[in-house]
Amino acid sequence: MRVIAGLYKGRPLDAPKGVSTRPTTDRVKESLISSIVSAYGPLDGARLLDA
Repeated sequence: MRVIAGLYKGRPLDAPKGVSTRPTTDRVKESLISSIVSAYGPLDGARLLDA
């Protein structure tokens, strides 16, 4: 997993050991955030966690 936007863009994140995880694709994340921005406006200063 990795950070896809912001100051730490591209920085890798370690997945929890022993837990079956399947990261959301970048395309799906970007589409979701785009939908939120369209509905509520810019997310200036917001912090989002995909967990």
